[in-house]
Formats: sequence, structure tokens, C-alpha cells
Amino acid sequence: MPAAPAVPAPRIGIRTAAWVDGLLELVGHAHAPGRSADRLGTARTLITLHRPDQRRLTVLRTTPRYLPEITDDLAEPGLNLDWAGFTVRIDPALLRRGGRWEDGVWRIGGLLLAGLRLQPGGFAAHWCGSGEYPPAAWVAEGVQAIPYFQDDQLHLRVETARARVSATRAVGDGVELACLSSRGPEGATVRLAHRQSGAVIALPALPGPALPGGGRTLTVRIPLGAFEQSGRPTPGQDDTTHWDPVLHYADGRSEPLVLDHRSGDCATQFALPAEGRTLRLKHLADSHLQLCEQPSVPVVDTLAPAADGFLLTGHFPQRDDTSYELVLRHGGGCGEQLLPVEPLTGNRFRVRVPVTAPTSYGTRLPLRKGVWDALIRPSGDAAHEQRVVLGPDVLRALPLLAEAQGKRILLQRRWHDTLILDSTPVLPAAERSAHRQLHLRTRRYPAARQRPLRDTVLYDVFGGRGYADSPRAIHAELARREPGLRHLWAVDDAQAALPDGVEAVTVWSPEWYEALATSRYLVGNTHFPEFVERRDGQLVVQTWHGTPLKRIAHDVETGWLADDGYLDRLAREAPQWSLLLSPNSFSTPIMRRAFRYTGEILESGYPRNDLLARPDPRLAATVRRRLGIPEGRRVVLYAPTWREDARLGDGYRLDLRLDPGAARRALGDDHVLLVRPHSHVLQRLPVSGDGFLYDVGDYPDTAELLLIADVLVTDYSSVMFDFANTGRPILFFTHDLTHYRDDLRGFYLDFEAEAPGPLLATSAELVAALGRVDAVAAEHADRYAAFRRRFCHLDDGSAAARVVDRMLAL
Repeated sequence: MPAAPAVPAPRIGIRTAAWVDGLLELVGHAHAPGRSADRLGTARTLITLHRPDQRRLTVLRTTPRYLPEITDDLAEPGLNLDWAGFTVRIDPALLRRGGRWEDGVWRIGGLLLAGLRLQPGGFAAHWCGSGEYPPAAWVAEGVQAIPYFQDDQLHLRVETARARVSATRAVGDGVELACLSSRGPEGATVRLAHRQSGAVIALPALPGPALPGGGRTLTVRIPLGAFEQSGRPTPGQDDTTHWDPVLHYADGRSEPLVLDHRSGDCATQFALPAEGRTLRLKHLADSHLQLCEQPSVPVVDTLAPAADGFLLTGHFPQRDDTSYELVLRHGGGCGEQLLPVEPLTGNRFRVRVPVTAPTSYGTRLPLRKGVWDALIRPSGDAAHEQRVVLGPDVLRALPLLAEAQGKRILLQRRWHDTLILDSTPVLPAAERSAHRQLHLRTRRYPAARQRPLRDTVLYDVFGGRGYADSPRAIHAELARREPGLRHLWAVDDAQAALPDGVEAVTVWSPEWYEALATSRYLVGNTHFPEFVERRDGQLVVQTWHGTPLKRIAHDVETGWLADDGYLDRLAREAPQWSLLLSPNSFSTPIMRRAFRYTGEILESGYPRNDLLARPDPRLAATVRRRLGIPEGRRVVLYAPTWREDARLGDGYRLDLRLDPGAARRALGDDHVLLVRPHSHVLQRLPVSGDGFLYDVGDYPDTAELLLIADVLVTDYSSVMFDFANTGRPILFFTHDLTHYRDDLRGFYLDFEAEAPGPLLATSAELVAALGRVDAVAAEHADRYAAFRRRFCHLDDGSAAARVVDRMLAL
């Protein structure tokens, strides 16, 4: 008979672990691969405690728990695991034998009842927090219960701490450890074993008074200079080396030193003789003590909520006159904040960590979704950044929660004691999971299409980026002419500020699906979701977002668009458009061919360029004021496009190439340089805000930046066609012209012959041209005029009116 197919093991994991009223509470999940747990009772889990050396097995019931985060984490549209969660509390008294504590290790396992069969499985750790490094607890005098993960299995170790460090202090040129030893014989030594080299430092453990219950106190003095004479290789200034202390008795027995910080008398950092180096007494996840020679690092020992986020307080190893800053850096590279570290009395400090970030235009928005690393460094010294370390007393205070404009931001930890911020998505897990999104797309949206259309306009700019571009101009015109319309704006991750009279709708929310199905008008400047089907009486306006210099859609010959599935999605989307806007007669045949679009193309000009064709000095002054540009400064705007071969996370990498320092030296204090990457580029400038270099990557509307720019620097971006309306100089920084033209995209025109400004291959050439930009512009005046005649002939300030005329007539 053929063997029965193997049943895949259940997936069991821990999300959080905490000691509650003396019990170890585990919150986790368990489910069978390929099976949903969408109702209470569909996933029933038992927890096992197994001590193999004593053949003891205890089985515990769990309490079902609604955890839609499990469905979200799984990211499988066909499975709903909202009820795969469970809670269990483990009484450490179960680990005793005959009423006594016995050292040993218990394995914590899970049993999932799937159908009529119990399936065993081990536990997986969570990616952060207490579910990654569960906390230990003192369950009796001198006895700890220590949960930990090893080999994809959760263990619970009972350990009698026979050698505890109860206090530490600096004494002269050394560190003194006050220890409690349950054994107490004389002649004991503490041996520090160097992990990297095997070198050993042996130190006497001086006996003190006997303890009432047996054993005695011991004192160990560690000369700080001993590490330099230890025989191990000398560490570099930025290296961290580790020493494991073990108490050895004269009879050959030994015990690891456990750091018992409950008394509050355990200082954890001491200055070493080498400048900028400290000896850190590190509390490991298993409570054992480790000594680390490392660069001086501040330690956060107090956490508290604050009105705008969190308040962190801590201490420096030693006090000096160095100023410090806290760096919050997005793991995907799309944001960075520098926060001042405020010195307090002694060697104390504090820092306020807001959960909103300043924008280039004077407002604050919630931190972008994702994980933000927290680093600390001397101000401006990126070469000496270190992750923020948490003291042992604050670990159980995490996570801390703050909210900003509907977003939940968590102060959390990774790798046991490293601080991070987790900015969660706006949508709750119950709405954002792949399973829920499938339901909204295939059930909710079709059902909503059966309801009557509403006199509503839903606008979208680059998938929820903000109030900008041609949809903004169309909104202004529609609001002026049709006061009865309701205006909705698609917003992603709460990253947009909207004017009065415009309502935000979160992308991928149930309300967003509803708006797509029931709004009479859909107006967007990029692709609509591929599931959208235009209804009778519904008007879908595709404004697009630029005159095409580089090849687009089906005209791209390199194959990367087809490989990505983009062309297949476009083939489903384009027939749903009611109206495609063309900025000029040059673009019309290209758009029809490249999009394979057979519907109506309106040669209207771009509504976004109305404000360039009819510039408003008051608006220009407002934009300069928002950005903080001083009066009289000449504005250079650098706006490069993106590169398809520079993928980074959910976006594309920033490749500045321009040397801002050289530009500043050449242009002087009467210029400012604004840098505006493409909307696909999420990375921010590493350095800005110095009065010369401005990062305007988050500014909502590029047209307003073009309005105030005296000079445009670009490469192959379509902003060249928009900016040509101003008649002001354009310089082209084409450092990768051959690669971009021949390998990535290709061009629709002879760019080298028709560009309305010089093509510059190096930063030095660009800086030199900026230094004589008026003369350079004069040299290209004839080409500039021809360029404007060919591409800007419809930009007369009335494009939005023409578009709205057509929308209302259809």
C-alpha cells in the first residue's frame, strides 16, 4: 500500500509574551496550512509543556482570540485567519516538582485540532517585541523562569541564580560588582572569557558576610585597564567585543553571573581609559551578565507618552560637551528626522520623539508607514551612529502607543533591547488584509455598482499622493462651476493635506471602493485600479502626467513592462477611460498608439499648466514663504526622473549625482537649490535644510515649484515641457544619456538636437553652466523658442476650463 501523504505541520507563532499577575501570558496563533479559521471555534489550540528528562507532560487549554493581524501577515487572499489567535496563561507553579523548584528546560509546543486530528507544532518567534525576545521573571527568591526561542522552538528554562550581581558601582579606576553566592566557599574567582579570541581575565572574588539562608556575599573588582593587558587583539574604535563572566569555585564548580537589577543599584556603563570607549554591563535576554567593550552609547532608561509622541530619558556613560541628535530613519529609505538630544543635570538627557514629521511646506504629517530605526550620534556625525539601546527596566513598558491623524505608531523593540518605531498602516488589519481586499474587490465593489450614481467626483494623484497636478486644477474649475458636486480625494497613508471642501478617502478602504463604484466622475493622473469597470453614466477622465519624451507603455522596447505585467493591466484598464487628455498635438498620436486606446482623446493642454501660463505673483510669494526661501534668493530647481533599473523597496533609489557643495560654492549665498525627485523615488536627501539645499520631494504640487523656479535642472523628466511655458532657462544633467536612451526607455524625439538647453554630462559641467546660466540660455534661445512652439501651443491658461466643458457635455 502506498504511504499516506504527510500532513503538513501547523503554523504556530507567538506575537506577545508578558508576565501578568505572576503568570506567563502568551498571545499567539495556530492554523493548518491551506485552511481558514474565519469563525470562533474553527481553530482550537492546546499548549503542551514537556520536560523530556523527567518525562513530564502538561496540556493547557487556550482561549480563542480574534486577531485579524494574522490574516494580514499571511497575505494569502484565499485564507481568513481572523480567529486563529489564542491566549494562554502558564502558571510557573506547574514547573515545580513536589513543591520544589528544579532547574531544567521545558519545551512549549502546540497542538492544533484540525478536523478529528491533533497536529503538533513548534512555535515561531514574532519579528519584534516580546514575541521575539520574551521576558524572564523571578518566580521565587533566586529562581527565574526564562522563556526563549531556540531552533524554531519555544523553551521555558527554570534556573536558580546561584551567583547574582545585585549592585554595581565605579570605584577608582575600576568597576565593583556586589554578588550574592548561594554556595559561599572561599577561593572563588570570576573569569571573563573573551568570545572573539578566547582570552581570559581572572579576578578574585573577595568573600563578605554570610547570608542568612546560606551562602555569602562576594565582591569582585574589575580594573578597567585589565582589558588592555588581556592578550586579546586590540579592538578598533568602533568595534564591540564581548566578555562572558563566570564565577568559578575552588572545588571546580562554576556558575554564570546573573544580573539582578531589581534593587535599582546596578549602573550599567563605565568609561574605559580609551577615549570614547565604555564597558557596558549588558543584561542579556536570559538575564545573564555580559561585559561589552564598545563605543560610548547613551542608554534610554525611562519611556513615557507625550502630547505629540513619546518622551525618552536616559544617561550617557560619561558627560562631555558633545551635542547629540537622535536620528529616525525609515527602513525603506523614504524619510529621516533629526531630533535634538537635550542635556539634563549630571550625565542625564532627554529627547522628544514626535510621531509626525515636518513637511517642506510647513505642515506636519504622520510618520510614513513602515519601521523607523532609532539611532543616536554626535550632531552631524553620520560616521558614528549607533542604535538606541534600552535599559533592562524599560523593556516591559513596550510597546507604547501614540496616534496621529488616525495612524497608530508604536514604540517597540527588536533584538531584545534595540529601540524602533513601527508606523502602522492607516487601515486596520481587518480591512487591509489580502483576504479582505479580495472580498472588497470581488463582492463589495460589484454590489456597490448596482446602486445609483452620486453627484460626486473622486480624484486620484499617483495613487493617493495628495492635492496636486491636473486633477487639482480640474477640481478648482468644477468647484467654481458646479457647487452641488461632492469632492473626494484618494489619500494613501494619511500623507496629504487637503483644502476645505475636499474629503479624504483612504486608498483601499471600503469607502474608497464605494466611491469608485458610485461616483459620477473619476479623475486621475495615473492608472486606475485594474478592477474598475466604467458604468453607464460614469465618466472616467485620464489626465496622464506629462508630455512623453521617453517611450511609454506598448512603445517601450526593452521588455521590462511586459515582464512586470504592466501591459496586461493597461490593456484591461484603457477601455474604461471615457476621456484621455493630451497636452499637445505631438502627444496625441503617441498616446493613442502607446496606450492602444480607441476612445476619445481631448487635445486640451494640461490643466496643471494653467498656473504657469497665467502666473499669479501672490501665489508665487505664498509658495516661497511656505518653503522658507528668503527674499531675493534665486531659485534653482533640480527635478530628475526615475530609473527603472534602480528599484528600492516599494519605490526607486535616489541617485543625486549633483554635488550640492560645489553648487553652493559656485553660486553663493544669493541662490537656493531645491531638489524634487520623481514621485516614484521615495528616498529623501541625506542632508538638507542648511539654507541652500532644500528637499522638496514631499511638496504636493510640482507646478507650484516650477512657478517659483528661476532655473530648471532636469534630465529626461516631462517637467521640461511644463517649465518651457515660463521662458526661463533649462539645463539638462544627462550623466547617463546613452544608457537611458538605448537601454532603458528610448526617446520620441531627437533629444540631443531639440533640447531647449545644454546637455551636461558631469556635475562640474552643470555647476559651471549654472554660474553663467543667462549666457547659456541666450546660446539656446532659438531652440527654446522652437521647443515652445511645438510643445506648449495649448498652454494658454484655459486647459482646465476646456476639460470641464467636455466633462459636463458628455
